[in-house]
Amino acid sequence: MAIRLTEICNQEDRLAPGHRACIGCGETIIVRQVLQAIDSPVVAASPTGCLEIVTSPYPFTAWRMPWIHNAFENSATTLAGAETAYRSLVKQGKTEDRGIKFVVFGGDGATYDIGLQFLSGVVERGHRLLYVCLNNEAYMNTGIQRSGATPMGTWTTTTPVGKVIPGKRENRKDLTAIMVAHHIPYAAQAAPHAWRDLMTKVQKAVAIDGPSFINVLTPCPRGWRYDTDKTIALSKLATETCIWPLYEVIDGDWKLNFRPSPKRPITDWFQSQGRFTHLLSPENKHLVDEIQAIVDREWDRLLERCKAS
Repeated sequence: MAIRLTEICNQEDRLAPGHRACIGCGETIIVRQVLQAIDSPVVAASPTGCLEIVTSPYPFTAWRMPWIHNAFENSATTLAGAETAYRSLVKQGKTEDRGIKFVVFGGDGATYDIGLQFLSGVVERGHRLLYVCLNNEAYMNTGIQRSGATPMGTWTTTTPVGKVIPGKRENRKDLTAIMVAHHIPYAAQAAPHAWRDLMTKVQKAVAIDGPSFINVLTPCPRGWRYDTDKTIALSKLATETCIWPLYEVIDGDWKLNFRPSPKRPITDWFQSQGRFTHLLSPENKHLVDEIQAIVDREWDRLLERCKAS
């Protein structure tokens, strides 16, 4: 369906207001955008994490649709089971085909780390579902611990900042490329400020007869240490500094969705959040230069991939 703001404004949200997310939380913004893009019935699943905690405090729920909560590691397999059961019942003639779409919303801890093996198996088997990673770059629900998605140099409670350790030592995983390496029909990166881009990608993903994956940068005021009214501005800044490029890969063909002009320096990104304050001190300039070099190298590699396709 075409994405029209007038129609979106008149839709009933599948995620009800009144949930308990933090002010400025990027997760609920993204979930609403994803669900508004789908005009079919939806069954969703979420592992333990911020989204599950704020939307389902017993005995309440913010979900106006079928939703399943399971453990950190196995939300992908849980929904794959539901998707398989649905296809089987349709094939046996025991239920009509209503065009139900299956969507997993998982945080980066449950996706990059704890649930990666389960997600890998689900996409390798070809289940028809969309996995959306709500990537706030740390384990925010349990106290802001580092994850495989946490960028180098970031302060977290498990990568403290001091004279010996300047934040996280390792670079983050490129999980989107890992999913592309599974040869799935559709994978993409998105961000909530680019709402039309995100919603269009969701429509492409759920139309595919097979697995799809969208990695969405998810600003977090608590974990990133910024004022709660800056969520969308930081989403935009991430794309302008190329710390979070927007692109999609359709059947192996890479397509760039946004090219910043000009490309802003990584120091603009560091200045916007308290988790990077230590990187702005003179003694850490070498680390800033190293991170800038990594971002530049990854951006150039992405441009080459998009040009090649």
